[in-house]
Amino acid sequence: MTDTFTLTLSCPNRTGIVRAVSGYLFERGCDIGEHRQFDDSVRDRVFMRTQVTAPDGTDLEKMSREFAPVAAEFQMTYEFTANSNARILVMVSKLGHCLNDLIYRWRAGSLGADIVAVVSNHQDLHPMAESAGLPFVHVPVTPDAKEAAEARLLQLVDEYDADLVVLARYMQILSDETSKALYGRAINIHHSFLPGFKGAKPYHQAYDRGVKLVGATAHYVTSDLDEGPIIEQEVIRIDHTYDARALQTVGRDAEALALSRAVRWHCERRVLLNGQSTVVFP
Repeated sequence: MTDTFTLTLSCPNRTGIVRAVSGYLFERGCDIGEHRQFDDSVRDRVFMRTQVTAPDGTDLEKMSREFAPVAAEFQMTYEFTANSNARILVMVSKLGHCLNDLIYRWRAGSLGADIVAVVSNHQDLHPMAESAGLPFVHVPVTPDAKEAAEARLLQLVDEYDADLVVLARYMQILSDETSKALYGRAINIHHSFLPGFKGAKPYHQAYDRGVKLVGATAHYVTSDLDEGPIIEQEVIRIDHTYDARALQTVGRDAEALALSRAVRWHCERRVLLNGQSTVVFP
């Protein structure tokens, strides 16, 4: 019997990194099943994702602790992660296309994660969550109670032991404090290539400008609204025959595709933060 896990890391680029990592794993009876590496010559950093097979009963926390001296020598940021489904908490408002797509992929086993709960500031999507057998938590947001609502959100993240929060068209702006608390583990979907067509009625704005491509961007949540590190973008070509309603339909397809890919890649530990950008391994 064997255990499998994924090691991800980044550090300043220098010689000996691969040798140090592979040597550490070899000494503990591990086998490398897949290795991906990217050398960022602009930032002079190296990024690695290594899938590892280890002897049965391997203590992953112990391996991580014992790797610390290697990491310190090379100034590594690293993580050992068991190859098990991540737990995601999905936040929504009234639009259900992204939630519906995530539920479908979760049920089909292609999401790479388990949805553990749905949280919303409205009741509209309660039936969708209920029909999927998912807990639905209504957390109203009002100007006077926004701070309390966000405190409740963070409490729910802990209660459901969520690894990732997915804002699947959740139409509320998270505070700087909450964004920082969820840094690197909250993904949002935006209805365009950033930073175009922000605000209300984006598809009406797109129609007025005569766009030829409809796009969507999935990115990490930061305190800078819709400016977080981009994970995935999707585009669909259209023409002058598309009115605002048709653009909205096509745009929602793009949103669902970009978001589901970003969620899956994050949960498969394929996404590494690189400053204000990301490295996404295939």
